[in-house]
Amino acid sequence: MNIEALEKKAREIRATCIQMACDGRVGHLSSSLGYVDVLVALYYGWLKTFPGDQANPGRDRFILSKGHGCASLYAVLADRGFFPAERLTEYNKEGSCLPNHPCIHALPSVEMSSGSLGHGLGVATGILYGLRLRGSGARAAVLLGDGECNEGSVWESAMCAAAHKLDNLLAVVDYNGVQAVGKSDEIMGHTSLEEKFRSFGWAARTIDGSDMKAVTAALAAFPFEKGKPSAIIAKTKIGVSFMEGDVLWHYRVPSEEERVKALAELGAKPLYGVKP
Repeated sequence: MNIEALEKKAREIRATCIQMACDGRVGHLSSSLGYVDVLVALYYGWLKTFPGDQANPGRDRFILSKGHGCASLYAVLADRGFFPAERLTEYNKEGSCLPNHPCIHALPSVEMSSGSLGHGLGVATGILYGLRLRGSGARAAVLLGDGECNEGSVWESAMCAAAHKLDNLLAVVDYNGVQAVGKSDEIMGHTSLEEKFRSFGWAARTIDGSDMKAVTAALAAFPFEKGKPSAIIAKTKIGVSFMEGDVLWHYRVPSEEERVKALAELGAKPLYGVKP
């Protein structure tokens, strides 16, 4: 897909997330919307993984470590044919395979159950180390939140990945600037995550995570340095003006008026249903 098509797809995925939040009566919209451009660039170009491919040990892995932002992952998986798009109506419903945190037992298309923060990078590191022992060169991309990087287990995993020279590992930090209780820079002490990853032995770069050209260019440059895992610090935006920078959208469910307003601003329709 070219840049224009990827941008259009990203608007559709954001519209779908908003509709899902309304239908499922669940929040975490800012967590789902910010990294959509990265997710679209990964699943519609970079990742070598396909529906029915779960038994293939050579497939690429995508691990959503910040599991509370799963709405956009569900939307992309449905659009890519991993399960029917109509099932998105079941998001956050009792007995659904689409709970508000991913569960591998409910939906085998996801690579791990996530939600308890700080585990995704360690799981990906372990997977790739094991695959290397079997002679596989499969890659893994891990999506972390900027608030999640407060967790010490992230940096323990970063050290392990660097020590084993896992240059087939990509970590993307969704730096949307907001976490559960406030602004990330204020809580994290205005530190540079790019510099921090570099100090742990990684190759790293900071990009505009809402600029599809910048995202695809960074993915095309992977691995950034031979023998080192790569980290992208993606400074992202929600993509809906009245939600930007507001901590409340970590929790809030849009009203019907806000749903209509957001979809109109995006100029896109959800992947399921006929609502405007």
